[in-house]
Amino acid sequence: MNSSDETDFTRSDDPFALFQQWLAEAQETEINDPEAMTLATVDSDGLPDARMVLCKQADREGLVFFTNIESVKGRELGAAARAAALFHWKSLRRQARFRGAVAMLDEAAADAYFRTRARESRIGAWASLQSRPLESRGRLEERFADYSRQFGEGEIPRPGYWRGYRLAPEQIEFWRNGAFRLHDRVRFVRAGETWRRERLYP
Repeated sequence: MNSSDETDFTRSDDPFALFQQWLAEAQETEINDPEAMTLATVDSDGLPDARMVLCKQADREGLVFFTNIESVKGRELGAAARAAALFHWKSLRRQARFRGAVAMLDEAAADAYFRTRARESRIGAWASLQSRPLESRGRLEERFADYSRQFGEGEIPRPGYWRGYRLAPEQIEFWRNGAFRLHDRVRFVRAGETWRRERLYP
């Protein structure tokens, strides 16, 4: 990508089109999981929490991810349905940040995605009591073996606690590394049906 292309992103008026472009380029350059994003939430004391999750869909409605609603992040999202997400693509020296409200998807959407997962991953969703204390690795493997026997060769239903969420952004920020730490930063802030763009000091 030449320098003029690199500069053009600061003049974009469409954050979703820009994100799709950057994600597509990351899918060609990142060694592992270009769809991985850091998801940040807060607990009841206001203490921030962050972890990596996979973004399974990104469009004009927002970012979609799936998790166990009984996990720490599930409980935190249930109490304060707002979050932030960060994509960092080291190979491209870029990052994209999202902040906004989070809503749970309907069960049909969760069912549809659950069926696309590898069989072992579906069994793992049953075996893991996510975020709860685990006495040993052996106990987790025992639970996995138990559910494997229980389901046999049959269909593996989605656990009721395994659901999807969508983060609907109110702010989206794009960052590109620059020489001498003179980075490029552009933030889009939702203004009704449109977006207000502003360039930021690095």
